[in-house]
Amino acid sequence: MTERVRHSFAVQAGHCERLGSPFTAMLLRLVAARLTGDTALGRRILGWPGDPEADALPLRLAGGLHALVRRGRLPDLAALYPPAAPDPAALWEALARAFATAADLDPWLDSAPQTNEVARSGVLMPGLMAVAAMTGSKPIVLWEIGASAGLNLVLDAYAYELGGRAAGRPGAGLHLAPDWTGPPPPEASVRIAARRGVDLNPLDVTDAQHRERLTAYVWPDQSARLARLEAALALAAADPPPLDRGDAVAWLAERLAAPPQAGRARVVQHSIALQYLPVQGQAQVAALLSEAGARATPDTPLAWLAYEFEGGPAGLRLTLWPGGRTHRLATAHPHGQWVRWEGLPGSR
Repeated sequence: MTERVRHSFAVQAGHCERLGSPFTAMLLRLVAARLTGDTALGRRILGWPGDPEADALPLRLAGGLHALVRRGRLPDLAALYPPAAPDPAALWEALARAFATAADLDPWLDSAPQTNEVARSGVLMPGLMAVAAMTGSKPIVLWEIGASAGLNLVLDAYAYELGGRAAGRPGAGLHLAPDWTGPPPPEASVRIAARRGVDLNPLDVTDAQHRERLTAYVWPDQSARLARLEAALALAAADPPPLDRGDAVAWLAERLAAPPQAGRARVVQHSIALQYLPVQGQAQVAALLSEAGARATPDTPLAWLAYEFEGGPAGLRLTLWPGGRTHRLATAHPHGQWVRWEGLPGSR
């Protein structure tokens, strides 16, 4: 089991390196190579009873360390966090002291990481613009599964520059401008008439502990991500997103069973979330949408906007009923840093 745990830390370090966090990669590689069972925390990590990779054990630990550093609990370690450029030996010494003395690090291993990467709105918004273009700019009823704190559920509160096209709310406190390749998205007005999201553990943007949880899982050498998150949290706290605690499949079934309102487009969106459902749950989501789509009409359209991994980068796909045709709209960075827009057929 010990070697399996060490391997999981090394694998996650590689992911962090590829996604632009060399500091987190260094930290996790040090743990993979040097952690011992000399402390209670070390014994718990090395003796992890589940699948350390599936349980995101390395990210649980990294998030806990970041949280305690931000709280001021680990000043020696904080001195080596970004923007410092620490020597690996010095970083390991500070980590070893933290493992031996920081009892409040242990609870961070109890639950899986939870993020709400708001830059993904820069990928979802052009998807909604495509929905609007295809449905005559009908007002949208937006439902999000795996919504976390709902920051991407209120994406119309942000300002955007998308391939040279402005969108969203001009002058908003958060401006998203992903690196863009391809034509701009359709020039269409996105009007959200109603919205609601669901998560197994929805986070409250007005709760300081929940905000700490979200910021802790942003890698500490990615200051732009952290700044975006803090700006989005400030905006959302003034008008918190409506969220439900529950199972995504049952929640979605209830909403799709209700009679649709004429003249509105229902949109179900999710971003890097479907993978956390079991295979059966993923199939159930697809079946529910297909069944409801078969009842959709031009006056009550239904759209499925899915931004999920596709073996390498993430892809943005739109399925629209009536008809049920799926359009691959874009390939995108999983954190929303860049978008390769393909768009709708004939839109170039």
